[in-house]
Amino acid sequence: MTRILITGAAGMVGRALADALPPDDIVATDLNRGALPDHIRFRRMDVTGQDPETIIAEERPEVVVHLASIVTPPPGMTRDQAHAVDVTGTRNVLAACATYGVRRLVVTSSGAAYGYHADNPVPLTEDAPCRGNPEFAYADHKRQVEEILAAARETHPELEQVVLRVGTVLGAGTDNQITALFHRPRLLAVKGSDSPFVFIWTRDLARIVQRAATDGPAGIFNVAGDGWLSVDDLAAKLGKPVLRLPAWVLKTALAIARPLRLTRYGPEQVRFLQYRPVLANDRLKTVFGYEPELSSAQVFDLWQKEAGL
Repeated sequence: MTRILITGAAGMVGRALADALPPDDIVATDLNRGALPDHIRFRRMDVTGQDPETIIAEERPEVVVHLASIVTPPPGMTRDQAHAVDVTGTRNVLAACATYGVRRLVVTSSGAAYGYHADNPVPLTEDAPCRGNPEFAYADHKRQVEEILAAARETHPELEQVVLRVGTVLGAGTDNQITALFHRPRLLAVKGSDSPFVFIWTRDLARIVQRAATDGPAGIFNVAGDGWLSVDDLAAKLGKPVLRLPAWVLKTALAIARPLRLTRYGPEQVRFLQYRPVLANDRLKTVFGYEPELSSAQVFDLWQKEAGL
């Protein structure tokens, strides 16, 4: 048997992974058990402190799946607190893996690590540099995580890495800052930009992480369904109009609205709408050996039906 330790196991992907693996092989860790099944062995772990070293030393897993991350910060969470989970937490888990002989580390990174840039190729392959924008906490943190992992591949070549650069995840019950855009009466777009989206089905992602933790190859892989959808494609599916604004108008409006607490977003958010990374999934299919069951369009159709839109 292969003992697999999962960080962030109480999240959506962690729960799906725990359900898919033999329970005797799993040590699920998180701050709280959440909705994890009762038959799964659970240990509380705060990745920002000494817990990773203590627990990994005691459990001696062969594989660690590191899912703990802050995608959408809860109200009141500071950037420093998110950084402690995303970056310091990854550094702590990685150090413990190297110290205690973990064979493989699986990390869910993000397409956001590539950054939101006008000169990003469409689509992006895994050879593109990670240039996560400093003004976007999540993208910046994932860039830093990627740099930590790259350094570890040089200093600890014995520790296999599977790095999954994941696109926008959609599935039953998904509710976050991305899906909030689709609930609005009109879809917001920046004039002159297609605002493309790539999606990956939650079930596909769980299967990919499962393969990464068991019999898949090591390496770096973009994770997305086939194809992508422009804001016009999404608007047509939803039967909603598109509100297109020049970038300068949107930046000015956000610069005024955020100090008044009318929105949590500032002018930097315009780049998020303009230059979304479009992920090529060729390596996922040909090298990693996984063909996503649903394309980006099919994932969105499924989410739309379940959301009642």
